[in-house]
Amino acid sequence: MEYFPPALENLVEQFARLPGIGSKTAQRLAFFVLNLPEEDARTFAEAILEAKQTVTCCPVCQNLTQGEGPCAICRSVKRDQSTVCVVADPKDVVAMERAREYNGLYHVLHGVISPMNHVGPDDLHISSLVGRVSGGGIQEVIMATNPDTEGEATAMYLSRLLKPFGVKTTRLAYGIPVGGHLEYADDATLMRALEGRREM
Repeated sequence: MEYFPPALENLVEQFARLPGIGSKTAQRLAFFVLNLPEEDARTFAEAILEAKQTVTCCPVCQNLTQGEGPCAICRSVKRDQSTVCVVADPKDVVAMERAREYNGLYHVLHGVISPMNHVGPDDLHISSLVGRVSGGGIQEVIMATNPDTEGEATAMYLSRLLKPFGVKTTRLAYGIPVGGHLEYADDATLMRALEGRREM
């Protein structure tokens, strides 16, 4: 038995396809959109279409950009052109930029190596990274993939791949989070925190 008209049912189904959205949240979002004034609903729909049509990958770093040319970070003359931070997803660039500590360039892989999910090196933007490094001028590549099995495997694979070019390859440090308690830290985190300790 259908509870909603077919058009509303379709809208709920479309919202339910979004990551992290369950059926109840999808219904709430659908009802919210349905109750919007027509002009606001049209603006919302047009924003989705415009983003889909104009947002592309930067030809240099593979981060998201608008248009055909390099992104704002790659175009900036104020950034350190000799350092590249390798991340898995565009949202990781946002996280790094939010910290306001890193001033180099980025390279977005758009995923990590994951044999269980049938994702291999050829499915990622690795060849363009190798091309950037082989072109010269880059002195350090920072591996900033997540500290899970797939992230570690990807970082190790890339470091071996880049070794012949003589660039310094580093990995983000791991340890106890700010505000965290030692009693709640797992063994691997404590071990890495000890390995990554520095002089005060």
